Amino acid sequence: MQLSVIIPMYNETALAEETVKTLDARLSADFGTGSYEMIFVSDGSSDGCDRKAKALQADYPALRVIAYTPNHGKGYAVRQGMLAARGDFVLFTDCDLAYGVAVIADFAKAFAEGRGDILIGSRMLDKSGYAGYTFKRKLMSKLYIRYLNLVAGFDHSDSQCGIKGFSHKAAQDIFSLCQCERWAFDLEALLIGERLGYRIAELPVTIVNHRESKIRPLHDAIQMTKEVRKIKKREKAARKAAQAKKTKNHKT
Repeated sequence: MQLSVIIPMYNETALAEETVKTLDARLSADFGTGSYEMIFVSDGSSDGCDRKAKALQADYPALRVIAYTPNHGKGYAVRQGMLAARGDFVLFTDCDLAYGVAVIADFAKAFAEGRGDILIGSRMLDKSGYAGYTFKRKLMSKLYIRYLNLVAGFDHSDSQCGIKGFSHKAAQDIFSLCQCERWAFDLEALLIGERLGYRIAELPVTIVNHRESKIRPLHDAIQMTKEVRKIKKREKAARKAAQAKKTKNHKT
């Protein structure tokens, strides 16, 4: 099985080099040389992190770098990586490797065992999922996720977890239809996946690398609500069109 790991970046010059080295060392140990690729996507960065990553390509043959301007948002960056990926299993995670690197093998194993076409990391499935969080941050995160799930009508436990994996076909089918460029892209991808009939499973994950949250609860909740409403409107129209096509085909 070939594996692709997508790393979106925005002004990550402090992390880029170490992330390449850490990720490559673990993937080489777990999967073997030639069985994986690392795609770092610089989303309009202005600090030179894309150049820093590109400078490492001679020493890390599995490394690919995509860079563009201007900044579009994390959703757009992940989409570029997903559509460019060659692996049978395609996974994205953050540049700070918030969930560690050992967990990638767990995702690949679950995929190989046929547990799902889409695998979602969830901090809710184990009591250690939020290890190291302050009570306030843990509470805010859980309330935020619960709120978004209610707005979107999504029934899995952690739609916003920053590590998710897709079969190659699911990644191509889903992300070619995605339009959301920023934070609501996770929900959009999962809702499209549900509509297309892909099997979704959850795996327990634990935060191991902490950095300050960029979430602004009130502001982001308002923006996400707007985005989710647009997503739901598009999904409703897509489902209606699919049903109409199915009915037409049945009659003919």
